[in-house]
Amino acid sequence: MTARLCLIRHGETDWNVARRIQGHTDIPLNHTGLEQARLLAQSLADEQFDAIYSSDLGRARQTAEAVAHRLHLPVRLDPLLRERHYGDFQALTYDEARARFPEAYTHFETRVPDADFPGGGESLNVFLARVRDALNRIADAHPGGSVLVATHGGVLDMAHRVAADLPLEKRRDFPISNATVNWLMREDGDWRILVWDERSHLDRALDELP
Repeated sequence: MTARLCLIRHGETDWNVARRIQGHTDIPLNHTGLEQARLLAQSLADEQFDAIYSSDLGRARQTAEAVAHRLHLPVRLDPLLRERHYGDFQALTYDEARARFPEAYTHFETRVPDADFPGGGESLNVFLARVRDALNRIADAHPGGSVLVATHGGVLDMAHRVAADLPLEKRRDFPISNATVNWLMREDGDWRILVWDERSHLDRALDELP
């Protein structure tokens, strides 16, 4: 059985604009992000989804709720769809994190798979396992169906690597923008990308991730 997942990164927040690391910090959408969520909902109005799932963090939930309102579906909140936990990097800008924790930032920037963060957080290996498990669990629950998943940039990074069979160490060379549309399909246990970073419904979309 096949399952199709429409993965959405949340709309823009003020911390996205400031290049401040959000992680598990619960930051709401800004004015632009709310408008992006509205336009996203409009663009998906003719889709037939079996369910809508969302990270339980507010920025993803607000984005999911805009689509859910349009399609008259409930939103199922799932903490496994949260952004990566960045430990003490959270609430810092990327420049501040580099200055305060130079060694840890080098591990982060060079994508060392088993490196975590000062103050805890998740290594790439741990994060990848969480995201893969969440996607497979959703696909298992909706065989033959289509599901909307509102989540975060880091989760989309892991999802793309799962579907494209890319190593964690490889520097990102694909976009991950606010409120764009990304379709994955799982068939016979294997994931593949159908559409990535479709943005025709948006005037602009920020991709500030490293």
